[in-house]
Amino acid sequence: MEADNFTVESALEAALVLQKVLAARTHRRKVMGQDVLVPGQLGDALQLPKTISRLRGKQQRLRERGLEDFQELWPTLSIYTRQRVLNGLGWYDPKELDWDDKRSNRRPMVDPDT
Repeated sequence: MEADNFTVESALEAALVLQKVLAARTHRRKVMGQDVLVPGQLGDALQLPKTISRLRGKQQRLRERGLEDFQELWPTLSIYTRQRVLNGLGWYDPKELDWDDKRSNRRPMVDPDT
């Protein structure tokens, strides 16, 4: 999905899922001699809470700024991360689905010679 296709509402949904995806990454750290799993901090480094706050703002100008922030962030994410966010949202590309998938409203290919 291209960054320009997001609206304020869809960007907010995607940002919330992205925050969960990034927080799910864990890192091992030694604290007082013991290995501890620490949640990922990349969301904070990317200022995702600030973007989400802007997208939830009451003023239109603030929401538009949040949308611009998210549209700038989206292309910088890896393909894997973007795919995990889209899957978390339940979005899919119907052209990539198998014929047997109920979500693929594709018609059978008809040979024009027959």
